[in-house]
Amino acid sequence: MSGDVLQGFLQAVQPSSLVATAIGSMLGIATGMIPGMTISTGIIIVLPLTFVLDPNVSIALLLGLYVGGMMGGSFSAILLNIPGTPSAAATALDGHPLVVRGEAGRALGVAIVASFLGGLFSFLCLFLIAPNLADLALGFRAPDLFSLVFLGLTIICSFAAKSLIKGLLSALIGLAIVSVGQDPVMGSARFTFGDPNLLSGIQFLTALIGLFAVPELIRNVDLKTVGAATNAAAMKLRGILPSLADLRRIRLPVGIGSVIGTFLGILPGAGGPIAAFISYDYAQKATKRSDEFGNGAIEGIAAPESANNAVTGGALVPMMTLGIPGDPVTAILIGALLVHGLAPGPLLFIERADFAYGLIFSFFWANIFNLIIAFSGLRLLVKLIAMPKTILMPAIAVLCVVGSFALRNSIFDVYVMFAFGLLGIAMKWFEIPVVPLLLALVLGRPLEEHLRIALTGSQGDVSVFFTSPFSVLFLSLAAFSVGWTVLSSRRSGSAVAKQNTRS
Repeated sequence: MSGDVLQGFLQAVQPSSLVATAIGSMLGIATGMIPGMTISTGIIIVLPLTFVLDPNVSIALLLGLYVGGMMGGSFSAILLNIPGTPSAAATALDGHPLVVRGEAGRALGVAIVASFLGGLFSFLCLFLIAPNLADLALGFRAPDLFSLVFLGLTIICSFAAKSLIKGLLSALIGLAIVSVGQDPVMGSARFTFGDPNLLSGIQFLTALIGLFAVPELIRNVDLKTVGAATNAAAMKLRGILPSLADLRRIRLPVGIGSVIGTFLGILPGAGGPIAAFISYDYAQKATKRSDEFGNGAIEGIAAPESANNAVTGGALVPMMTLGIPGDPVTAILIGALLVHGLAPGPLLFIERADFAYGLIFSFFWANIFNLIIAFSGLRLLVKLIAMPKTILMPAIAVLCVVGSFALRNSIFDVYVMFAFGLLGIAMKWFEIPVVPLLLALVLGRPLEEHLRIALTGSQGDVSVFFTSPFSVLFLSLAAFSVGWTVLSSRRSGSAVAKQNTRS
């Protein structure tokens, strides 16, 4: 295995891979810090460009964008009190008060260092955990794999929605869409309505562009440049490098955020926002300066920033070892790997161990470049916040159309992209979460394949799912996840009802 580790390291330090990682980090920071943009949107826009690149270069570019986007989201949260990403919402609580006090450089410096340390910790966990977990997963049979995929789907539905019913409805829509095309076992056509364009099913990447990018474009049609952006871009940043005293103060919050972020990143569906706010709460309870939180405490910046960057490495663990995305971004990364003929899962460390370790080391370099680019180009990067929407949004729209068409050189995919855009807008109107649908598109096909293979082998006996200890464990966790969500929603509903009664 040491030879594969060395080979992976050499692939990650090739000049083309390093340049791609650096470019991805720069694009990610810029994408994360622009209000209205998301990491998913940024990756989707860049994704068609990676089709012609080497797989190692492609994944290095996308990982750089993923990691950079997490850090960039904190810049607009601190400077404008507008989180560039959902994960940066907790950072704004103490980051912006420091800007009001004239300590913008200090707040940004702490955020950059905390993000780097959180990402570095998650890299170590990814390097140590992923291969061992892959070895364990090699012993899984079809019933175990079905239960595992089902667990991933139920966790996403539970955590991604305020309403469990709406989350399950979103997942069912995704599973229905996956059924279009050829039967994965028999090869017969299903729900194609005689259209040959549907024989290969709905293209995952085309659906992603429609679901994420089109609603964002519509939402930003009437938005004008944020008034405070010009002031933020012109702001003089002083004292960006944290002092030794500040570094000592953030040791404990960074440790808390790194551990919580990595752990929750490994759990599919938990995500950066949950990790950031839990870390913020734990750091406030653990520090002696709890009364300063919300008024400009640097601990309140360090904890959530280290947490949301640690989530990135944690989310790569289930993606690489089990083929289950830890968050929407890793779901897109799975789609990118599949385009290059690489299937994430336990066999990845057996058949392409060099590529797997190359991915891990590219994640390490992404964190290194984030630190360098953020400190060296911060004054230039913050000017991007003032970019007019009238320039940004049309450019994104053109890239979406080109990216959809380039996937198969088919205008049909452009129509599909717009159709999914309308679906995404409708789901936003009805407050139905998109994330369960996205994960159903990723997990629906393996869910059906493993289910049918298991039932075929057992001649239709469903008890096969309850004879394997791994399968029983995964199904129990799935039931616990759904049950916990139902109880939590009932408790919150009863609490709101009591409060309304009292008022």
